[in-house]
Amino acid sequence: MNYYEILGLKKNCSNKEIKRKYKKLAKINHPDKGGDQEKFKQVSQAYTVLSDYNTRIKYDNNYNLEYYETYVNPFDLFEEVIRK
Repeated sequence: MNYYEILGLKKNCSNKEIKRKYKKLAKINHPDKGGDQEKFKQVSQAYTVLSDYNTRIKYDNNYNLEYYETYVNPFDLFEEVIRK
């Protein structure tokens, strides 16, 4: 789950942008106001992680690692080095 996509933000966004976007999406998706409860949970979770500097750094590092492990085959990199 990409928290930046959930909030509709870029990775280099500021904390002010994160807070503003969270408030907007939380208001729209709040279950008491007829919003989608599942979406509200996702938005809240994304805000919790991205609004705190330390958890955001950990998330960014783990997300990049997960992307690397999922989409990059280390043997492809090895073969590319051998060809050069």
